[in-house]
Amino acid sequence: MNVLRETFESLGLSEVATFLGSGNVIFATTAKDVRTLNNKIERRLHQVLGRDVPVFLRTLPELKEISAREPFHDLHIRGASVNVILLADGLDDRSKAKLVALRTETDGFRVDGREIYWWRRKKPGTSLYATVPLAKVLREPFTVRSTNTIRRLVAKWR
Repeated sequence: MNVLRETFESLGLSEVATFLGSGNVIFATTAKDVRTLNNKIERRLHQVLGRDVPVFLRTLPELKEISAREPFHDLHIRGASVNVILLADGLDDRSKAKLVALRTETDGFRVDGREIYWWRRKKPGTSLYATVPLAKVLREPFTVRSTNTIRRLVAKWR
C-alpha cells in the first residue's frame, strides 16, 4: 500500500491515503476531467508495477450515492450480503443479458450505470457463498467491494 500511496503522490495528487489492504486509494485533486485522470493513473501504475492495473475512480458524491442505494429493498432477502461491482464504463446490452442469466436463488444483480449491485446468499445447507463466472460475462475489467467497505470509505472521508 505504500507503493500505491507514493505512486499517487508522484502524480501531484494530495491528501493521499490508502484504506484497507485491497487497493482503495483516497486523494484530493483539482482535476476536472475524471477520464483523463483515470488514464494518467493507469499509465503511472503500469510504469511503477510493470503491469496493467485497471482503475475505477469514484468521487465522494458518487460513493455517497452508492452507499445509500438499496437496490434490493423490494426483495426481502434474508441472509444476503450486497456487493458492488465497479466498472470503468456502463455495460453493453449483450453483457447485461449475460449477467441477468447468472441469476440464481443465491445470486441476483441490478445494473445502475457503472455499478452492478450483487446480492449473495449462502448456498442452502452450507456456509459457502455461491460463486458466479463474472469474468466470463463482463467483458471489461471490474472490481468488487462490499457495501460495508464503501460505507466505511464514505464515513472516514466525509
